Amino acid sequence: MTLSTVDVSAAPSALSIRDLRHSYVQRGALAIKKTTSVEVLKGISLEIPAGKTLGLVGESGCGKTTLVKAILRLINPTSGEILLRDHNAQESEPRDILSLSNSEMTAIRRSLQVVFQDPYGSLNPRMSVFQTVSEPLRTHLGLDRRACKTRVTELLELVGLDPILADRYPHEFSGGQRQRVGIARALAFEPSVLILDEPVSALDVSVQAQILNLIIGLQEKLNLTYLFVSHDLAVVQHVADEVAVMYLGKIVESGSADDLFSNPAHPYTQALLSASPIPDVDLERKRKRIVLRGDISNSAGTHTGCQFANRCHVGVGKDLCTSESPNLKTLSFQHQVSCHYPVA
Repeated sequence: MTLSTVDVSAAPSALSIRDLRHSYVQRGALAIKKTTSVEVLKGISLEIPAGKTLGLVGESGCGKTTLVKAILRLINPTSGEILLRDHNAQESEPRDILSLSNSEMTAIRRSLQVVFQDPYGSLNPRMSVFQTVSEPLRTHLGLDRRACKTRVTELLELVGLDPILADRYPHEFSGGQRQRVGIARALAFEPSVLILDEPVSALDVSVQAQILNLIIGLQEKLNLTYLFVSHDLAVVQHVADEVAVMYLGKIVESGSADDLFSNPAHPYTQALLSASPIPDVDLERKRKRIVLRGDISNSAGTHTGCQFANRCHVGVGKDLCTSESPNLKTLSFQHQVSCHYPVA
């Protein structure tokens, strides 16, 4: 496999998401009831520099999966732009994948691949490893069996698997080995952007470290750009260069991983970090846990203020939080927060 030597420090954004919105139509149980439009993505804007990792965190139901589906064009968002820079044409302008036809998307998918959460459910149990990894090579590139065998051997060695295992089936592998197969399949086209959707959450803790180290090593070798989606803040802190915190379809805080984890400014980010366990027993006992009160706002309703106001421990009793929705504002270099009263 050809290794890239691009200077990522000066590289442009590999993936840009601009004001992305998506609504689902919620129909009533009876025909006489009116339909309701539920806005799930509410103006998401993100920039992922080439060769870097953006960690996307947030609790279940915040819209992470919908965002991933929109980027992969598995759903068509209501509005917005998703600009992808094709790795086969480094000097070309990025293209809005939402404006592409199905045939154009077939070609662009080579630059945009995904590794799924469940390493067993994402693999066909009736296909061997060789068939699984070589299928996209035959379908999209038209490679013959000999060429496929050479390429599959390279990919398996790249992810730390013995090529002699290519004739085995998914049930004959451990969870970590199956995830390595999924990563090998995603790397078949040498993509420039790889979406990692909870790639280690279904694995044992001891295996998680191995897969995370593999992911980091592959990025360094192949100059990959990652969108790393997870609810595990410890994992995100280990792999991400930048972090975006999502709450009910909005980005409430974003910045470099070091800055955000050491100086969280949004009350929601603080609450997430306080709930994440740390290995030091003494520090764990001394630190104060932030317990969120109230219920999650109904995403189908209209909001005149901050969506987090009824659960916030900072904006209690403050009229501005319930009357006006905050916009993202810059606190320091690349550190943005959507809060009327950010914590210094």
